[in-house]
Amino acid sequence: MGNRLLKALAATTALMALATAADAKTVVRMMHQGDPGWVALYGKVAERFEAANPDVDIELIYAPHDAYNEKFSSAVMSRQLPDIMELDAPFLANYVWSGYLKPIKSYIDQDLLDDMTASNVAQGTYPIDKELYAIGLTDSSVVLYGNKKYLEQIGARIPTSVDDAWTRAEFEDYLGKLAKVDGVKWPIDTFRGYGIKTEWVTYAYQPILNSFGCDLIDRTTWKAEGTLDSQPCVDALGMMQTWVKNGWVVPMSSGTNQFYADGEPAALAWGGHWFYAEAAAKLKDDVVVMPLPKFGDKSASPDGTWIWAITSQSEHPDVAGKFLSFLLKDKDYRDYAVSQSAYPGLKSFAAQSPLYAEGGPMAVAFEQASKAAVPRPPHPAYPTITSAFMQAVDQIFNGEDAQKTLTAAARKIDEDIADNDGYPPFDGN
Repeated sequence: MGNRLLKALAATTALMALATAADAKTVVRMMHQGDPGWVALYGKVAERFEAANPDVDIELIYAPHDAYNEKFSSAVMSRQLPDIMELDAPFLANYVWSGYLKPIKSYIDQDLLDDMTASNVAQGTYPIDKELYAIGLTDSSVVLYGNKKYLEQIGARIPTSVDDAWTRAEFEDYLGKLAKVDGVKWPIDTFRGYGIKTEWVTYAYQPILNSFGCDLIDRTTWKAEGTLDSQPCVDALGMMQTWVKNGWVVPMSSGTNQFYADGEPAALAWGGHWFYAEAAAKLKDDVVVMPLPKFGDKSASPDGTWIWAITSQSEHPDVAGKFLSFLLKDKDYRDYAVSQSAYPGLKSFAAQSPLYAEGGPMAVAFEQASKAAVPRPPHPAYPTITSAFMQAVDQIFNGEDAQKTLTAAARKIDEDIADNDGYPPFDGN
């Protein structure tokens, strides 16, 4: 009887010890988006980190890409911010201004900070205090993909650098010619199928405005009226509306890819850097990568992507920073990113990414970053700016008057800024 009692007491003591050890673990919660491949990868990296740091539990919180900002807003309302959050770079100014993020430099390994490209630093920096609030393995860009067999049939010139980009006249001439080629149902896929809930429309189409010589908002006065609804912007959206009316653009109802879909019905694709891996796997050597056209006096391309930040509510920012440093150095993370044609944001990762090296098939994307990249407006009103612009583009593509629609969008943006007293200190006060 005594032996059984002793064994029972020993078992109880052991269970209590395990429970105490579990209670003593530091829990770090990380909210992220991504397709199933990325989700699985983060889980494996978290397991490796936990094995090396048995006193830490990494809790992963997945939010679908299209609903990410809504889920983050819910976390804010319930005062349950994660320790680490993934965020789309143009939203950084709003999150910092709202008090949601911590400066990150003191928590990230110095060798990673020294490894960041200039564009990576720029996308993670708050313009008011110049502090770094986020870091990423990658940055991003958009290029013009072409199907070589169709381009050869119309005798199209193939530009090899930003300086050699197609002009508006060339581009529209080629669209018209491609529309008559057997097998081409639509000359270009601009990925309208992504819809207006994602950042795609603002991210991918803002460079067209910039090339025309206008912008989403005046970046000195932070007023949209007189800029977004200026004649150059009206002309830019009017041009795109004509493409749609001519039947040159893949409609939203046809999904997110017709470039390498069965039958290859779209001859060109206005696509993100990530699209290369998918397109090349299907079309092989028929994929041509070109700079975005120069519609006006200058070339322009986008930048900024999903990056990692530590929230102001984190009780363990040091551990959060340790995990982020571990993640950014993880070999499997980098290898998977290479397989997805990820655009380098760390110099050491660029060395592992032959796609972007001189002579590589995506080298023109890297050239655009140095010569023509224009970030989306780094302002706390960005959520309103992008929402208003995306809705305006959708309306214009569906036949609404470009001038009236852009004027209404500009007013909506300016009203938000006025309602927030100019978002000081962005108003100069």
